[in-house]
Amino acid sequence: MRTPRRAARIVVLSPSGSVFLFRENNVEVGIHWLPPGGGMDPGETPEECVRRELREETGWADLEPQRLLCTWEHDFTHEGIPVRQHEHIYVTTGPHREPVLEAPGIHWQWVSPERLATLGEPLWPPRLPDLLADARAEPVHLGLVT
Repeated sequence: MRTPRRAARIVVLSPSGSVFLFRENNVEVGIHWLPPGGGMDPGETPEECVRRELREETGWADLEPQRLLCTWEHDFTHEGIPVRQHEHIYVTTGPHREPVLEAPGIHWQWVSPERLATLGEPLWPPRLPDLLADARAEPVHLGLVT
């Protein structure tokens, strides 16, 4: 049995098309790359969540979500609890800069579009290079990805 969890993330694209990502290691899914974001607080909208999470995780308070890229669901363990997380993934553009991190040891990187397709480690959301290459106005609903 998995606990439902709602979350939102924001893909930040630099003027050159590089993507800002964190590299994390989860007890259930292993090493993976993902954009800033996290769980929604009660009563919080996905847009409010990505603004708050981006500010908390990078120190950047000057970026706004520009469009919804996709939604998806996936299973993983969060703080020792097996969850099924439903995520809204937004896109924005911003300057190529370093984050202001409060916690040491966080691994982050600006990843070029070419390297994004060949990272060799899972990406959250899956198919991120393809989703970014297709600039459709309508968001893609990936459903449950296992």
